[in-house]
Amino acid sequence: MKEEIVFAGFGGQGIMFMGKAIAYAAMNEGKQVTWIPSYGAEVRGGTAYSMVIISDEAIASPLIKDPTICVAMNGPSLRKYEARIKADGLLVVNKSIIDIEPARKDIEILNIPITELASEAGDHRIGNMVALGALLAKRKIINVESLIGGLKDIVSSTYHSLLPVNEKAIRKGFEYGSR
Repeated sequence: MKEEIVFAGFGGQGIMFMGKAIAYAAMNEGKQVTWIPSYGAEVRGGTAYSMVIISDEAIASPLIKDPTICVAMNGPSLRKYEARIKADGLLVVNKSIIDIEPARKDIEILNIPITELASEAGDHRIGNMVALGALLAKRKIINVESLIGGLKDIVSSTYHSLLPVNEKAIRKGFEYGSR
């Protein structure tokens, strides 16, 4: 198994955290992992991205040209990455704010109301956790419990009170993606 994942969206949508969370959980499961966050001018409102490779075998390069999975949290990200996804790949689309219909017919597309599901979980700002849950429902890269359990290790203890709402968001995304 080898998955090359690009998380992309506006700065402030938790793009870097998505990459860090899934990479950490995969590492705890004994998988080979690379994580490259992009901290450029993008954090001020442009398109930010995070690249993660998860594999059962050694990873030769941490760079991703054509991902197997893309989580597009905004329209510019969808436009930038849709054409690059490998055939039979997965595209998770935040249909709460993206009004563009993906054109690809050779990939699996999951249009998900991320903001609405995050609000139902308790906080509209945790759409990134909804997206991760949905991704894990579609591609069994890691166990969803590994993701949830790993959050306490990568979230500052100051914010541990937010772990239950994050877990709820992950589970809502997983449930939606499992349909």
